[in-house]
Amino acid sequence: MMAAVTRMESALLGIILTSFVALSFLMNGNAAGITSTFIRSEYPSVDIPLDHKVFAVPKGYNAPQQVHITQGDYDGKAVIISWVTADKPGDGKVQYGTSEKKYKFSAKGVMTNYTFYQYKSGYIHHCLVDGLEYDTKYYYKIGNGDSSREFWFTTPPKIDPNSHYTFGIIGDLGQTFNSLSTLEHYMKSAGQAVLFVGDLSYADRYQYNDVGLRWDTWARFVEQSTAYQSWMWSAGNHEIDYMPYMVKYQAYLERTGEVTPFKNYLQRYATPYLASSSSNPLWYAIRRASAHIIVLSSYSPFVKYTPQWMWLAAELQRVDRKKTPWLIVLMHVPMYNSNEAHYMEGESMRAVFESWFVQYKVDVVFAGHVHAYERSYRFSNIQYNVTSGYQYPVPDKSAPVYITVGDGGNQEGLAGPFRDPQPDYSAFREASYGHSTLELINRTHALYHWNRNDDGKKTAMDAFVLHNQYWGANHGRRKLEKHNVRKIMMDESATY
Repeated sequence: MMAAVTRMESALLGIILTSFVALSFLMNGNAAGITSTFIRSEYPSVDIPLDHKVFAVPKGYNAPQQVHITQGDYDGKAVIISWVTADKPGDGKVQYGTSEKKYKFSAKGVMTNYTFYQYKSGYIHHCLVDGLEYDTKYYYKIGNGDSSREFWFTTPPKIDPNSHYTFGIIGDLGQTFNSLSTLEHYMKSAGQAVLFVGDLSYADRYQYNDVGLRWDTWARFVEQSTAYQSWMWSAGNHEIDYMPYMVKYQAYLERTGEVTPFKNYLQRYATPYLASSSSNPLWYAIRRASAHIIVLSSYSPFVKYTPQWMWLAAELQRVDRKKTPWLIVLMHVPMYNSNEAHYMEGESMRAVFESWFVQYKVDVVFAGHVHAYERSYRFSNIQYNVTSGYQYPVPDKSAPVYITVGDGGNQEGLAGPFRDPQPDYSAFREASYGHSTLELINRTHALYHWNRNDDGKKTAMDAFVLHNQYWGANHGRRKLEKHNVRKIMMDESATY
């Protein structure tokens, strides 16, 4: 325990001594919020040209492409490996083992394909590889002959309250040069898996056959990370792909458009929803290291008695904070957002679920949708109803921290301006591209920071120590002295 705390303190001091870092703490009483005045000199918000190397098709006949992995079970001992073959189905097998180029095991997956307007997808493979050992590096091979390709991944540590693990958090990525900057900066971080808060390819910004084409290019673009780390997916509005104007003629001259929501996304991106007794791949839960992660769907029914509502009610009761002390929720639309863009769009879900988040002491809620960064203090608005109660959100020690990370870099550009004055619940906000990391140190402390993609350099701009809601509230949280950056830099012996 002492070693873990020392590690955390050293990491904190490293961040504090980095130039231009805004360090703040979540504790009793809230300092005035900060609205950054930084003006980003960004790349143009246009997609990378199709002939760019990041979209290159692997060499070889029927070579596997668009490789990505995600957790394949409830507890982190399985992965789902997905890929596409363009010319023919192939054998759909994954060979894998713990030594490079020595594959003792194999698994066979399932294959599907689909059409979207007149676009015909390649052969999409999803293969469950289970029975893995924790904290182990596995090498895997897909494809045949000279066209086969080899990758690797590392499984998470066992489910344990003190398992040390680092998540990256990315949202609204797209496929622009800003997107590439975000992805490259994340890959240089210590992140071991990604929590993705929706809006992947932005292919819906295109029309007709180009929609499917841009789903393909995005998957090749992110393969440099997704083939080696589990990305936990959640869906946003740009995954809906509701396009009734794409009329095509079926048998008997019946007119139909592309009106099946999430059609492209659900064909391509598998989730382990059955492992958490979910009835739909758009909402699910996993346990990984010391975290219990719940993924919600902002664009599926969630009011009382709907499948998502009933599933979440049951899943929250399954959480065991003695085994997985960190309770994290992912969604696309933020519940708390002070940007003019998408202002109050999350109110309906907030009204339904916020009281549960407070009751079960959720540690942090990550969202995207707004193309900017914002972090809240611990506030709630559960005391209000249509006839009485507080009119505004109030400080609440049991509430989660709400963080919007919809700043991946897509072609729609940055969101702004923020509303003025800055509301009391808002701690820090800035309209820049970037990504976040959350380092779970032990059962009581985690270290969070948001990195701005500052003109080609990774710059840590917002950082704080996150105190676990369960272990802090139920096991005598140590009261912290309020520090500002200057005091901490002067007093290196300070503990947090």
